[in-house]
Amino acid sequence: METESEPYVRLASLRQLHQVMADMNTARSLADTLQTVADGAVSALGYEMAAVNLVRPDGDLVVAAFSGNSAAEALITGRVGSRDSWERRLGMGEAWGDLRFIPHTEGWVLDDDDVPQWFTDGPAPRFEDEWHPSDRLFAPMYTPGGPGGSCGELLGVISVDRPRNGRRPGAWGREALQMYAFQAAIAISNARLRANMQRALVRLEREQQALRASEESFRQAFEYAPSGMAIAEMGGDQHGRILRTNDALCRLLGRPASAMRRYSFSDLVHPEDIGTLLRTSAEGGRAELRLGRRDGTYVWVSLRNSVVADAADGPRFLLTHVEDIEERKRRELQLAHRASHDSLTGLPNSAELRSRLSARLCRRQAQPGALESLDAAYGHPAFDAVGHGFDFAQGTEAFEGFDHHVHTIAPEDGRDEGTKGLAVLFCDLDGFKSINDRFGHNAGDAVLIEVARRLSRGVRDGDTVARLGGDEFVILADGLGEADAQDLAVRLRNEIIQPIRAEGRAVRVGASFGIGWAHCGMTADEVLKSADERMYVEKRSRPKQHRRAG
Repeated sequence: METESEPYVRLASLRQLHQVMADMNTARSLADTLQTVADGAVSALGYEMAAVNLVRPDGDLVVAAFSGNSAAEALITGRVGSRDSWERRLGMGEAWGDLRFIPHTEGWVLDDDDVPQWFTDGPAPRFEDEWHPSDRLFAPMYTPGGPGGSCGELLGVISVDRPRNGRRPGAWGREALQMYAFQAAIAISNARLRANMQRALVRLEREQQALRASEESFRQAFEYAPSGMAIAEMGGDQHGRILRTNDALCRLLGRPASAMRRYSFSDLVHPEDIGTLLRTSAEGGRAELRLGRRDGTYVWVSLRNSVVADAADGPRFLLTHVEDIEERKRRELQLAHRASHDSLTGLPNSAELRSRLSARLCRRQAQPGALESLDAAYGHPAFDAVGHGFDFAQGTEAFEGFDHHVHTIAPEDGRDEGTKGLAVLFCDLDGFKSINDRFGHNAGDAVLIEVARRLSRGVRDGDTVARLGGDEFVILADGLGEADAQDLAVRLRNEIIQPIRAEGRAVRVGASFGIGWAHCGMTADEVLKSADERMYVEKRSRPKQHRRAG
């Protein structure tokens, strides 16, 4: 991700970050989880080195995992820094949200403390945001679920160094690192919980003579677990029926324990996620799906199964760990939205526009029933009514070899007045540069925001309004004929030319529209180029003095 430019971030980079977060929650042990956290900071966040400093029972922090440099790893792994020294570090420098950045101009006071470090000296930065070898960046990790939504106890600190692009992280990079530390804390807490649960299960299997003590230990871990837990029947006619739930799960779903015993998880899961539940392995299975609350809403959870075995009779019960991941899903949606939308106007950006347009431009016929197979596999339509495209969050591998099978036909010179197609309206503002030059970029930004609002208000639900860049906008409107598209362009132009309040004054801009038509066999760039060329023809056809006012 170090090569990304803000605010545009490649979807592949977000998938890589999402995969690392998923790996943290599927590691087999606490040690594997800690190493995955360190490796992910290097592979997904773009830092050359990363260390995980874990709080020990005595309060001091030990370097529990390291990634990126074998020499530095051998030097500091296993070494301990005092809690006082760490508190000092986390109390100084610049606060980037929960992050702490200590520039090289201040960090010299820490050179002699007892915290293990690998920092070196170097020349002064050549530009303002260049990373210096002695700069320090820390991401504290806190136990989840503090009172009133606040941070809990300090769990550890992720130390990162030397971004591969040589620059201090910007707003998106800081947000990504802070979110990463938040998810790492959850993964480490869950790894500890799973370790405790596994030890309890081992005792149940191997210590028959201490069965009562083992059962009590299990009961304590079950009842007071911070995440939801449930025990269900395994095998027989009542397979999957919930026998027992803890308070955390009852609170999560807003259902009393007595009511929960009337259900199985298949009764509670969202209809679109039932296939995911059925594909989940009983032993060691894991799935992310939505469970229904009592009020009719749904919450995203991570569901993990373990088998509670009986030494004599074999597997008897299914122990299900249910973790609330609603906040993580919300953050993922926010990151995806930032990557696909313009930060100024909130409209889809150029990449998202091309994605939606490309989804309608098939280059070969899919096999009959292909999309129906995708629908059955993923539980929802693979394409929406206006061609917004395949939901990549559900797995891109299933999409290989499939194209949209509804051919897009373009009206041709009015010869078929009944033909409807996908109209692509390319809009370029007239007179916008003079507003920027006379009144400044704040006024120009206000004009762009208002134009985006007027365009969005003037189209139908399901149409796409995107900002291509600068003062250029594109509208995708499906199911229009030539006359319909012309009428739409006139209506939108009349909306745009109305006075706009910017920086305390009324300004006016005009708009030139070019109408292109999408049809199968074309690329997205070819369609946009066609509309762009027609826009310039329309712009040149009007006298310069009439372009702004219309």
